[in-house]
Amino acid sequence: MNRTLLAHAAAAAAALSAGTAVVATRFAIGETDPLSLVFFRYLISVLCFAPFLPMLWPRQGLSLPEAAKIALFGILFFVLFPWGFNASLEIVPAARGAVGLATVPIQTLLVAAAFGRESLTVAKIGGVLLAFGGIAVAFGAAALGQVGADYLLGDVLMLLGVLCAAVYSVFSRPTLMRHGPLFVTAMGMAVSVVTLAPVVAVGGGMALPAFSFGGWLALLFLGSFAGALQFSLYMWALRWLPPTTTALYLTLNPIAAMALGTILLGEALTAELVAGLVLILGGILVGAGLFKLKVRAAQSP
Repeated sequence: MNRTLLAHAAAAAAALSAGTAVVATRFAIGETDPLSLVFFRYLISVLCFAPFLPMLWPRQGLSLPEAAKIALFGILFFVLFPWGFNASLEIVPAARGAVGLATVPIQTLLVAAAFGRESLTVAKIGGVLLAFGGIAVAFGAAALGQVGADYLLGDVLMLLGVLCAAVYSVFSRPTLMRHGPLFVTAMGMAVSVVTLAPVVAVGGGMALPAFSFGGWLALLFLGSFAGALQFSLYMWALRWLPPTTTALYLTLNPIAAMALGTILLGEALTAELVAGLVLILGGILVGAGLFKLKVRAAQSP
C-alpha cells in the first residue's frame, strides 16, 4: 500500500484514539492533579517502550546536540502540552475544551507559514477552516457562550498547550526523519518522566496515586493504547506528512469523544454532531489533499 496513504490512516487512528483519551482524562483528572497524571501516564508509556529501546537506538549513535533537541521536543510535547490540556479540563467543560483543542491545525498552519516550513495554500486554509467550523457546529454556541474568569483561564491554558503541540509538529520532523518516530517518541516521553519526577515528588511524593479501580483502568489506558501506541502512530504520520496535514486529523479528536459518549453513556446523537462530523471530514479531505491522491491512484497503471 502507498506509504502516504498509510500515514493518513495512522494520523486518523491516532486522532480517534486521542478522542477516547479525552474521556479517560476527564475521568482520571478528578482523582489526581494535572502534573501527576502526566507523569504516571508517560511512566507507563516508557515502560511499554523499554523492551524495544535497544532495537530502536540509532546505529550511528546520538550526538549531544541531537539529544538536546529530542529533550526539548519532549518537554514541549509531553510536558507542556498535556499539562495545559489537563489543567484546562479541570476548569472548563469537555465541550469547551474540545473547541480549544480543535485549534491545533490552525496554530500549526500559522507557525509553519510564519517560519517558512509550509506555504499557505487555498486548500490548506479551506480545509482547516472547514474542520474548525465542524467543531463549532458540533458543540454549538453553548460551549463558547459560557463566560467567567475561570473559563478564560482554562481557554488560555488550552491554547498555550496547543501552541506547544503546533511548534513540535512543525519543527520535529527533521529529527523524526533522522532517528525514527518510535525512538524519538520513547525518548521524549522518558525526558518528560525525568523532568516531572522532582516536581511530583515535592508536590505529593512518589507514592502510587490513590486511584479507584476505574481510575487505574483509565490511567493504564492513557499510558498504553492512548500513550505509547497513539503517539507512535502520530509521530510516524508526522514523519511522512506535512505538519498541518497531520494536525488536521486532530479535529476528529473531540468528535470521537462525543461519539464515545453516545455509545457508552447513552448520550443523544444530535443533528449538530452529524453535521459537524461531515464538515470535519470534508475539511480533512480538502486540506490533506486526499482528493488529489484519489485522482492519482485512479490514473496510475
